Amino acid sequence: MANNTADHPPGNSVAEGNHDGDFGVTMTDLRDLMELRSAEAVNKIRDTYGDVQGICRRLKTSPIEGLSGNPVDLEKRHTAFGKNFIPPKKPKTFLQLVWEALQDVTLIILEIAAIISLGLSFYHPPGGDSEACGQVSGGVEDEGESQAGWIEGAAILFSVIIVVLVTAFNDWSKEKQFRGLQSRIEQEQKFTVIRKGQVIQIPVAEIVVGDIAQIKYGDLLPADGILIQGNDLKIDESSLTGESDQVRKSLEKDPMLLSGTHVMEGSGRMVVSAVGLNSQTGIIFTLLGAGENDEEKKVKKSKKTQNGTLEIHSLIFTQDGIALEIQPLKSEEAAELEDKEEKEEAKPVKKVNVTKKEKSVLQGKLTRLAVQIGKAGLIMSAVTVIILILYFVIDTFGIQGRPWLAECTPIYIQYFVKFFIIGVTVLVVAVPEGLPLAVTISLAYSVKKMMKDNNLVRHLDACETMGNATAICSDKTGTLTMNRMTVVQAYVGDTHYKTVPEPEVIKPETLEILVNSISINSAYTTKILPPEKEGGLPRHVGNKTECALLGLVLELKRDYQPIRDEVPEEKLYKVYTFNSSRKSMSTVLKNADGGFRMYSKGASEIILRKCSRILDAQGQPRMFKPKDRDEMVRKVIEPMACDGLRTICVAYKDFPAEAGEPDWDNENDILSELICIAVVGIEDPVRPEVPEAISKCQRAGITVRMVTGDNINTARAIATKCGILLPGEDFLCLEGKEFNGQIRNDKGEVEQERLDKVWPKLRVLARSSPTDKHTLVKGIIDSTVGETRQVVAVTGDGTNDGPALKKADVGFAMGIAGTDVAKEASDIILTDDNFTSIVKAVMWGRNVYDSISKFLQFQLTVNVVAVIVAFTGACITQDSPLKAVQMLWVNLIMDTLASLALATEPPTESLLLRKPYGRDKPLISRTMMKNILGHAVYQLVIIFTLLFAGETFFDIDSGRNTPLHAPPSEHYTIVFNVFVMMQLFNEINARKIHGERNVFEGIYRNPIFCSVVLGTFALQIIIVQFGGKPFSCQALTIDQWLWCVFIGVGELLWGQLISAIPTHRLKFLKEAGHGITKEEIHEEELTEGADEIDHAEMELRRGQILWFRGLNRIQTQIKVVNAFRSSLYAGLESPESRSSIHSFMAHPEFVPLSEEEARIPPIMETGDEIEPLPSASSGAMGGGEPPSAFHNSCESSI
Repeated sequence: MANNTADHPPGNSVAEGNHDGDFGVTMTDLRDLMELRSAEAVNKIRDTYGDVQGICRRLKTSPIEGLSGNPVDLEKRHTAFGKNFIPPKKPKTFLQLVWEALQDVTLIILEIAAIISLGLSFYHPPGGDSEACGQVSGGVEDEGESQAGWIEGAAILFSVIIVVLVTAFNDWSKEKQFRGLQSRIEQEQKFTVIRKGQVIQIPVAEIVVGDIAQIKYGDLLPADGILIQGNDLKIDESSLTGESDQVRKSLEKDPMLLSGTHVMEGSGRMVVSAVGLNSQTGIIFTLLGAGENDEEKKVKKSKKTQNGTLEIHSLIFTQDGIALEIQPLKSEEAAELEDKEEKEEAKPVKKVNVTKKEKSVLQGKLTRLAVQIGKAGLIMSAVTVIILILYFVIDTFGIQGRPWLAECTPIYIQYFVKFFIIGVTVLVVAVPEGLPLAVTISLAYSVKKMMKDNNLVRHLDACETMGNATAICSDKTGTLTMNRMTVVQAYVGDTHYKTVPEPEVIKPETLEILVNSISINSAYTTKILPPEKEGGLPRHVGNKTECALLGLVLELKRDYQPIRDEVPEEKLYKVYTFNSSRKSMSTVLKNADGGFRMYSKGASEIILRKCSRILDAQGQPRMFKPKDRDEMVRKVIEPMACDGLRTICVAYKDFPAEAGEPDWDNENDILSELICIAVVGIEDPVRPEVPEAISKCQRAGITVRMVTGDNINTARAIATKCGILLPGEDFLCLEGKEFNGQIRNDKGEVEQERLDKVWPKLRVLARSSPTDKHTLVKGIIDSTVGETRQVVAVTGDGTNDGPALKKADVGFAMGIAGTDVAKEASDIILTDDNFTSIVKAVMWGRNVYDSISKFLQFQLTVNVVAVIVAFTGACITQDSPLKAVQMLWVNLIMDTLASLALATEPPTESLLLRKPYGRDKPLISRTMMKNILGHAVYQLVIIFTLLFAGETFFDIDSGRNTPLHAPPSEHYTIVFNVFVMMQLFNEINARKIHGERNVFEGIYRNPIFCSVVLGTFALQIIIVQFGGKPFSCQALTIDQWLWCVFIGVGELLWGQLISAIPTHRLKFLKEAGHGITKEEIHEEELTEGADEIDHAEMELRRGQILWFRGLNRIQTQIKVVNAFRSSLYAGLESPESRSSIHSFMAHPEFVPLSEEEARIPPIMETGDEIEPLPSASSGAMGGGEPPSAFHNSCESSI
């Protein structure tokens, strides 16, 4: 017997502030108890406490009424047993962040060079000024100037400090923002407990030992507990044990429930026995030492056991500095989010061992681009240094033929150091440091704004991936529809009522059975409460379909509560709870005479197939043969489905006492020979804003597909109302069974070629299992047909959607209706469960992508010009026209500000008018390349003209070939100033990347941009006029300033000229920053790890497949070993990193055995059960008919 109830102590033992001041059991006792499993635990409870009730008595709590909620009592419990809270790792201090920022390679090189330069400038060797050293020291005007040699070194150090502080501050504010987000998610996490006999929801952190918690399908347990009463309860404990099989929990066999595990089936009540650091998850955290640094974690992680499924280590990564209510939700996401951010912050060149599968399309492209640019910069800087040194050595020792004198050595070394600094400067300019910053700012800004649009982003990069989405696979219920269900039609007593019938017209006996069946055979947590406001709609709590049925009971002028009071949950003999494979729910009651009665409800096709009789107009059971069933499907169910209604059948069955107790575990026998009471049609209206949102998606080049568990006709009707199916289009609507038939080979394995034939036209997948959804998503993502690879977003709310959400590029979970498991697997949570929020997410995602592109366009122009100027200038004049400090100002500080300006552009509706970029579209398009090179040409022409002819044009002294410590010249100051002015005006050009003419459009809507441009301008004036020696600047006159600004404004005019050149004529332009090419996809799939192998396995006959499975496993292990050996995959994820706290998401085996059996193709079934409902195949689109024609009963109504 699986519904177990312990006997209740007499009277009500609600604990008022306790009397003897102590509990009858200590924290250590409970901790020891919770470490036992199954039979051991049962024996220990029996020997020490008598039964679970004994534990409740010692904890001074009542299994029925719960705690009193008295603050004094709760406080005592906190003191005795701890709080349900794991203290966070301390956040990194500002100094730690500064230290991290200092680890940047280019900055370290600069620091070293600056320190050497400083040291040498203070060293004056005797006789160093002698003629023998050549003209090295000549030309120095006075002693004071030569003493100022230290200024350049100091200025470089100063700018390094500024850069480090800016970076550290960014990291710090990001972490702060992230913690805010974290605590917001935590506050939203609530759990159902019973206090004072009332069922209430309290924040997870407030749960105390002794609380009676109600648990149900889809919950994530927030604390350890012991089962008091359970119905058909199955738990997924893979997050703690690594075993993917689900564990059945019952009072007799295994009553121990552990925090961090998922309820996969059933419901029940438990008494909380350990919270916070004393729970099993907490103990593991303590063992791992919450405050370790990441390196140690990584080392540990790599030492873990070989098989990749032992999961405890997966908690190591979770403790990344966030306060966790023991919700793996927090912890895992904390780790992932932070890892992502680290990934963005670190120079992509350095960070290869990224811990999460590189999911983000943009990140991949940026990493590649940055590596390419970095390599180019390194080569350029090395060449610069070599040329400078060679030129100097040949000139001094070769042409002038001077000997190397010992006393001149420091002076020569100073020259070499100067050359080295120039080389480093070229490198600094070449590497776009602003990039990671731009990404971070843009993402953080978007995430903050997306909160207002009801998108709670859990993984930062999900928001830019969303901009590339080419397909959305959406659930129907709750996302496209309002999830407010009402019964609108019914078939009772041989009559089809188009509206809910009056109770008088139904026979009293039938009505009695119907009302009892609905009231008892539904979760007791489902209720209809009075409206919050006068005149509002009644509130539906719990499962919405059950709410609709309870609503029917109320409309029939009856009440479900007295029936439930008469048959409390404890009296339910056995419950088969609803799950995705059963698609039905049944409850068994024991009658007074020793017999049993079972009430069932579920999808009409499934339950009707198991009915052998039906109640007629007189309320008497009559025979119900397959041909009657077909007629009923044709006359009742299909017309209901064509109106977009969901059909539910309610039935019952009596087991006579004389037959003895049936074998409850043999579900097929139990659920047969039922007597049908009624079939009801439930309406779930389409959300009014959905059709508009879907048409926006279609305009934006995104295909919306509906994947639902509903009947195909219902699904098709709703899809037509939403605009997913458009009249006259060629599309497919399939049922799960037919879909599997088309994509699997004879062995039952999914074949990508077959899938590729199906998915491009598929718009509706009905009666689909979670595996079908996962197969479809994986198939679309892995597909290489079509001109671009697909980026797929998936929405889901149920526990069964977990695998698909995890597999998708972006998973959306429903904030209101979603289960914890779904939220856990998702990247973005829709706080209003609304499809329109997804469209907003697309807009923000595209905006992020565009912001990064704008910044790149600006940044690369600066880099190209600065590198070429520094390189050629250095080679021709032995000195870079732009000094190290000036370069740093241009590169780091201006880039930081530019990234702030360009990354915070608000999105516009016009973003939704273009097609998505997809996976393989390069970051830098031809148009952008045209802009970058075009502006670079203008800037280079101007700068070289000024460099070599500027002195005559402005009538000033030439700044070329000045000696080592010469004062700054006006000539070079003008070059520097013009350079900055051109960048400033080019920043305005960079606001548009698709070749638009009006670059000022919407500029006033972005105050950050305006203030950054003006601020940079003001700073430039200060630097030029008052920068003096540290910035190598000489103050300029007003005329010279006007010329500089004028040349800068020329950028805007030149920009118009460039945008007039049609891009398609410039065939020679290359794009850059490509995504992953098709050839590399296969490598990527190889390393995706053994756990993703063959999702077909679930669907196959077990004996036949064992061989394949064994071979498959061995092959994969060999592949994985080889993959590890070769360094080819160094940049891709290492298989060990796949396991998240809930690795059941990734395991194909996470379908429990009973579900697997339930899904075995109907070869095993008995003959009479095989025949499918007519609607299953003939109603499906594409069954040999032209798909665009609606050849079925829905024709008339559409």
